[in-house]
Amino acid sequence: MPRAKRGTKARARRNKILKAARGMVGSRHAVFKVAQQSVFRAMQHAFAGRKQKKRDYRSLWITRINAACRGYDMSYSRFMHGLKLANIGLNRKLIADMAINDAPGFGKLVEKAKATAVTQ
Repeated sequence: MPRAKRGTKARARRNKILKAARGMVGSRHAVFKVAQQSVFRAMQHAFAGRKQKKRDYRSLWITRINAACRGYDMSYSRFMHGLKLANIGLNRKLIADMAINDAPGFGKLVEKAKATAVTQ
C-alpha cells in the first residue's frame, strides 16, 4: 500500500492559520507554531468581544436615556417603570435614538410615563 504523505492537506491547513495571522508582528505571522497560538487566542478574544459589545451598547443606551430623562426631572428607573405600566414596549435602542434625534417625541414618552406612574 502506498504511503500517504498528506502534503497538500497539511500545507493548506498551515496556510489557513498563517493567513489568519496576517498583520501580527514578529514571528506571530511567520512561524506556524507561534501563529497558531496567537490566532487561537485572538479568536477567543473575538468571541468574548462580540458578547461584550452587546453589553457595552446596552449600557450606552441606558446612559443616554438617563441623561435625556434628567432634563425632564425624571430618573431612568422611574421612566422605564412608567413605560412598562403604560404598556409601551419600545426597546432601549429605539428610545435612546429618540432621545437624541426626536426630542419632542421623547418628551411625549416622558409625559406618558409620568402620567402613568402617578396614577398607579
